[in-house]
Amino acid sequence: MKSHLFLRSSDIPENLKVKDMEEIEQLPVAVIGAGPVGLAAAARLVERGLEPLIFEKGATAGTSLASWAHVRVFSPWKFNIDAAASALLAVTDWTSPDLNALPTGGEIVREYLAPLAGHPAIAPYITYNTTVTAITRSGHDKVVSEDREAAPFVIRWRDGAGRDRRSLARAVIDASGTWDQPNPMGIDGLPVPGEHDAGDRIAYGIPDVLGQARDAYAGRRVLVVGSGHSAINAALALLSLQAEAPGTRISWALRRNRIDKLPGGGLNDQLPERGALGLAAKRAIDENRLEMLAPFAAERIDRNADALTVTARIAGETKTFEVDRIIVATGLRPDLDVLREIRLALDPAMEAPTALAPLIDPNLHSCGTVPPHGSAELAHPEPGFFIVGSKSYGRAPTFLMATGYEQVRSVVAEIAGDHEAARQTQLVLPETGVCNGPEVPGTLEVPGKAAASGCCGGPAPVGVQACCKADADAKDAGLRGCGCSDRATAETPGVPA
Repeated sequence: MKSHLFLRSSDIPENLKVKDMEEIEQLPVAVIGAGPVGLAAAARLVERGLEPLIFEKGATAGTSLASWAHVRVFSPWKFNIDAAASALLAVTDWTSPDLNALPTGGEIVREYLAPLAGHPAIAPYITYNTTVTAITRSGHDKVVSEDREAAPFVIRWRDGAGRDRRSLARAVIDASGTWDQPNPMGIDGLPVPGEHDAGDRIAYGIPDVLGQARDAYAGRRVLVVGSGHSAINAALALLSLQAEAPGTRISWALRRNRIDKLPGGGLNDQLPERGALGLAAKRAIDENRLEMLAPFAAERIDRNADALTVTARIAGETKTFEVDRIIVATGLRPDLDVLREIRLALDPAMEAPTALAPLIDPNLHSCGTVPPHGSAELAHPEPGFFIVGSKSYGRAPTFLMATGYEQVRSVVAEIAGDHEAARQTQLVLPETGVCNGPEVPGTLEVPGKAAASGCCGGPAPVGVQACCKADADAKDAGLRGCGCSDRATAETPGVPA
């Protein structure tokens, strides 16, 4: 690979011209983010003899994962290591972890991302402590179409000293993730009045309540808001803390009264630890070890000297109660501000690529299995630009690292001109055993069993790439996929292709 040190500097003149497409193809491929998917993209680029140009906001690789280093993921190592990255590391003194073991976020950083980022084929191309502020086409704003594809991408970024810099690239892979963009507490997608003012007593995501943050939560009244894996992890950690500090009181607020749909398909989940999360949460509810508030819609937060006063609609009634701390785990959303000059095709609800959104929209189905997808589903009207990783899912939940690895394999093949490889599918994800849809008696006792048979018609036939029988039937009829929610089942049996 050729080194484009000049193009990586801050000294690119405003009037720099790239003469032809051949010259553009000599430019590096910009990768935004040095997390698991960003570094996998870099490994795939190296594999194909293309030069990556990696921008990482933090001081080290995997900064976002380091913020939840204490959390043990529910997918084993074999789903968390990219094949191309593994091949690079195999020729070093790296020791592969036990592929069936379940790592923590910290272990993924230490035992995988740090060695990968330090590999001589990747390390020279990472710039740390950089904030990408904008991406555009050289000499073209969003409106200008003439010779647009012949113009290289311009990445505007700010270095650790606060200086504004620019770099050129032939293509851009945005793997910046969504961890820095948590959803607020409001059920309408906005912060509730008083949420910002109470920010020092509100944590977003999964705070380390058994470690660094223990003193802030032990013996306190804590409200957890959310129903996904992060909320379950936070609630279960607080229950462990409660065993050590009995004065700890936990209230768990669900925006919808669908306790039976808590993530994790129990005995039907092909990732046992993911199923165990849901089962453990349901067991704690049955044992009254925490207070359930559902359906819950916060209306405002008022702070006083010793507590936070929360006003909310709970089961249709307005109630006021006090807590000491709040954990908001209501999901994440993508930061699209830096892409304002890029031509995007995003679903208006999911904020995911329009071809991908129907496959992951929880309003339609949530069977845990996302059909394999790659560059075709991730494409935008801006040729050469791709959003991958958790950011590609927009506001949809249940992203797995293995999904991102398959995405970048396909995307890099497309950038390299290997269109056949780009359209191959090489990914099978484990089932959760849980679908969204009508409530079915028995789902509290055997999560997923009744749901899978009730809302999706049961599992897909063996060898068929579908998330459920309904999905397979829809595709056989020439439709794009199934609709497993109440709305989709009643109104639209499938999504037109």
